Amino acid sequence: MQGFLRISRIIDTINEQIGKKVAWLILVAVIVAAVNAIIRKVFNASSNSWLELQWMLFGAVFLMCAAWTLKVKEHIRIDIVNSLLPKRVQRWIDLIGHTLFLMPFCFLMIYHSWPFFTRSYAINEQSLSAGGLPQWPAKGLVIIGFVMLAVQGVSEIIKQIAIMRGHLEDDETLRGHAAAAEAEAHRLLEQARQQGLAS
Repeated sequence: MQGFLRISRIIDTINEQIGKKVAWLILVAVIVAAVNAIIRKVFNASSNSWLELQWMLFGAVFLMCAAWTLKVKEHIRIDIVNSLLPKRVQRWIDLIGHTLFLMPFCFLMIYHSWPFFTRSYAINEQSLSAGGLPQWPAKGLVIIGFVMLAVQGVSEIIKQIAIMRGHLEDDETLRGHAAAAEAEAHRLLEQARQQGLAS
């Protein structure tokens, strides 16, 4: 199991480092949008390439940070129901969810995105808008993003199994939005209990 956990740690480190670096593209997208807006207002000029660059940067962040988001447990979860269940049941739900839903979905997306990308690359597909950007890099990002997410899914499955077998400490701590959502779920549950007792 230790060998698998080493692989998991490597995956986590790589995806976290990539995610932290790619997240800076949000700043680049904001700067591009601001410059484009200023040029449009001041000089009454615009370019489709600037507009397309904005959505490509956003797409890159969304796709290439998805694995990091999964690693730090910031993805959308239904914690209100999940938090009522015993910890072991929660672990089984996560394991089954990753194995039967996340992984097949990632493989399906990779399988169908590959010809979508290769056809676009082969013809050097360009934007339908005048002065737009090539389209194949954006289509390639779909494959990269889902490969990274699938690899992170493998890491999460390894960690879930290791925790369930007692090979890894269950030190799962929620941070950021996930922590806020968890706190709100507990607050709502406590409020419901108090209302139930009062009535």
